[in-house]
Amino acid sequence: MMISSAQSADDEALRTFFPTVTEKLRAIQRDPQRPLASLSVLTIRNGQIVYEQQFGERYIDPTQSAHHLPANAATLYRVASVSKMVTAIGVMRLVEQHSLDLDEDISRYLGYRVRNPHYPDSAITLRMLLSHTSSLRDDAGYNFPPDMSLRRVLQGAAGSDASPWAAPDASGRDFRPGSFFSYVNLNWGVIGSVMEAVSGQRFDLLMQQLVLEPLQICGSFHPANLAPAQLAQLATLYRKQVQERWDSAGPWVAQVDDYHQQAPAARPYLLDYQPGSNATLFSPQGGLRISARGLSRIMLMLMQQGELDGVRLLQPASVRTMIAPQWRYQADAQTNGDSYHGLFQSWALGMQVFTGTRDGAHGDRMTPPLPGQPQGMTGVGHLGFAYGLQSGFIFDPVQRNGIIYMTGGTGADPEQNPGLYSSMNRWEEQILGVLAETLY
Repeated sequence: MMISSAQSADDEALRTFFPTVTEKLRAIQRDPQRPLASLSVLTIRNGQIVYEQQFGERYIDPTQSAHHLPANAATLYRVASVSKMVTAIGVMRLVEQHSLDLDEDISRYLGYRVRNPHYPDSAITLRMLLSHTSSLRDDAGYNFPPDMSLRRVLQGAAGSDASPWAAPDASGRDFRPGSFFSYVNLNWGVIGSVMEAVSGQRFDLLMQQLVLEPLQICGSFHPANLAPAQLAQLATLYRKQVQERWDSAGPWVAQVDDYHQQAPAARPYLLDYQPGSNATLFSPQGGLRISARGLSRIMLMLMQQGELDGVRLLQPASVRTMIAPQWRYQADAQTNGDSYHGLFQSWALGMQVFTGTRDGAHGDRMTPPLPGQPQGMTGVGHLGFAYGLQSGFIFDPVQRNGIIYMTGGTGADPEQNPGLYSSMNRWEEQILGVLAETLY
């Protein structure tokens, strides 16, 4: 899209309206003990974008600093698990088109029987996959090569010693499909394959058609689909880590999406790819490249009950279905799920429900206490973490406030820098706390 002079002026206002916030965020990004390669943020208050800023570099030349490229409003990031939420929107579009049913046995769509062998009488549904209660596990992996069909994985014929299915154990917990929450990336490889099977299209191209193009968003689940100018805006993701050793004073080491010197490699096997056979090739669970501004269009669409700029992407009932809690953690002797050190307290369809729970230095509390909200900001959305990137998409559908952030690389070990009031790390708490100042 062309950017008018009026839009440019509006963008500049978004960068300068909260100077103290900008200085605080710059200090976080440049913290010598916990540096971030880049940081892109955006906030929405009462359904309007009120703040947007970028810090650091989207590309860091390992030999000449003069060749560094700054992060800007057009910078795209591989947003990791925030991708799951966007995939879920694509699912809901196919549900509205009557191509999918959330409660149908997915065997019907894939054309072969899908069952956890330990619970053969229990069908697996999209609702279970989207809410992480399918009984699938990542033990056998969640990204598979072109010559490996998902059918072989699900039916235990992939040659792996590990099983993709939960099995009963001595704990006595109920792992049958629909009962136990376990955060699993493989769920999304299955979801993507189901979407391909009913549409006859590759997952990456289908998501362009279902979500990105209607909302006029630059992005893709496959970097080779990006135009040269868009690819030039893609952030390389970094860590200050070499051979498992972190050094905040050391060099930034590229992890993924280092395409500034060389374009994405050709994938000739896609020429005769059979949709529905193995959508993990496109990483439905984490492979979306998108900007903070692009994510803001998705957030605004959801805040506005499925409509943006006169385009109705989803019906209001579909949005309500997506954000309605499907699972809530029960912290008793026989737990109904794995809370991942307290971070996961409740889940909807492809979205986390942020409840503001705090148990010491654990929980899903996103911000410090806010005016009228002693538990901090609550709502729905998703978090992401991979290859040095950390991302967040969090919004309150009632107040229509939201926060989006993406870091392009971490310079310190997240495990050694825990948060003070949540299960997140220290710099994510800092970023969220500062951005919350723009909302109240």
